[in-house]
Amino acid sequence: MQNNTELLSIIIPFYNEQEVITECQNRLSAAVKNIDMNVEMIYINDGSQDNTLNILTELLTTDPRIKIIDLSRNFGKEIAMTAGIDAAKGDAVIVIDADLQDPPELISDMITKWREGFDVVYAKRVERKGESFTKKLTASLFYKLINKISDTEIPENVGDFRLMSRQAVNALNEVRERKRFMKGLFAWIGFPQTAIEYSRDPRFAGETNWNYGKLIKFAVEGISSFTQEPLRLATYAGFITALGAFLFGFYFVIKTLIFGEAVQGFTTLITVILFFSGVQLLSIGILGEYVGHMFIESKQRPLYFVKKTYSSTN
Repeated sequence: MQNNTELLSIIIPFYNEQEVITECQNRLSAAVKNIDMNVEMIYINDGSQDNTLNILTELLTTDPRIKIIDLSRNFGKEIAMTAGIDAAKGDAVIVIDADLQDPPELISDMITKWREGFDVVYAKRVERKGESFTKKLTASLFYKLINKISDTEIPENVGDFRLMSRQAVNALNEVRERKRFMKGLFAWIGFPQTAIEYSRDPRFAGETNWNYGKLIKFAVEGISSFTQEPLRLATYAGFITALGAFLFGFYFVIKTLIFGEAVQGFTTLITVILFFSGVQLLSIGILGEYVGHMFIESKQRPLYFVKKTYSSTN
């Protein structure tokens, strides 16, 4: 028997996921069947170009718990999750991917931990099936790097699959930055958090939308959103190279005054020029990334636009 005073909101972003929608709905429905809470399923169509929206609207006719938010275009997964979190009314809110790599069957365990007093319950991968060695290695290196240079500890091997209490959701909704690294924001808000370990499955069907180019961009945005350390490193590098250049130049001035100097050293000159040029360009690039963040934030554009909302009541 469901407890009508408690509501569970489940948020799933969809972008070209037509192959997995039906199975996702079936497993999700089975996972929440015996949960003693009312359930709302908030499905975000993030500008899909396949048959995703049509399939979702068909599911709506069979399950009144479904609410579909159709965004005006593809804003990206981080913004799509934000749109779902904004719309969620639940006492507890769960974010999960559509590809079924994260099992919906863990939802009941998350609710148990939430009722023990944790505001955030995240799923931690102890095994990542179906992923290449390169992807696992680069992901591990990314989290080690960002945790080394950031003031906010971001759990390693943790995706977006998690439960948040209403208090945690309200806190997250106050953070309206445009360049959103949600894994970092989930950790940054604080509150009591705990992990549930699981073995991550391969995608149920279809192809991932995350290629290495997108992953690199995601990593750069994550680092630049949560730490100023790259700017400090650029400053340190500039100071060290400038000091080295001064000492190098001083050495050649003294050497020339004492011993004289024939016209030579073309290779050394070119190497030094290329080295310092590289350091300067790298520093300018790092600075440009942060200036770009400031430019985006200064325009204060809305995070997203909703084209249409579908529910059983309209």
